[in-house]
Amino acid sequence: MVDRDPLTSEEEALWRPLTRIITVLPRTLDDQFVHDTGVSLTDYTVLVSLSEAPEGRLRLTDLAKDTALSLSRISRVVESMVRRGLVQKVKCPEDRRAAHAMLTERGHAKLAAAYPGHLARVRAHLFDHLSPEEVRAAGPILARLATALEPPECPDDKDDDEKAG
Repeated sequence: MVDRDPLTSEEEALWRPLTRIITVLPRTLDDQFVHDTGVSLTDYTVLVSLSEAPEGRLRLTDLAKDTALSLSRISRVVESMVRRGLVQKVKCPEDRRAAHAMLTERGHAKLAAAYPGHLARVRAHLFDHLSPEEVRAAGPILARLATALEPPECPDDKDDDEKAG
């Protein structure tokens, strides 16, 4: 059954600014990345995910999940980053049909160069407008909402590596 009740005034007071934030903040951060470092916000997210992974590498399916991108989209992003020398694509040692994206030294350097500007922008656009108490209160709430948005696990996910490799 479809809920046809309008949002309450309290719900509207949350929803409208939230939609503005989720629309404007990524564009603002992306513009900053491209201007400062020549990489996009998506590229930066991939670099961060790979830098935090064991040995600086992830299966493409895992990288897609980490970055909330489809497998076909992450494959295109990785190919673009391979051409720019930021990552390399290697066969998965456990499954030769699957592919890993692996952080290169150039990618690591690009990430290190992008981080200070990113940190400054995140503080200027978000944390400078919140008290420490608001940050502590918002963290668990946003984590719960983010978890609710995660797609259910599919047993066939590992098979998707074959299509991306």
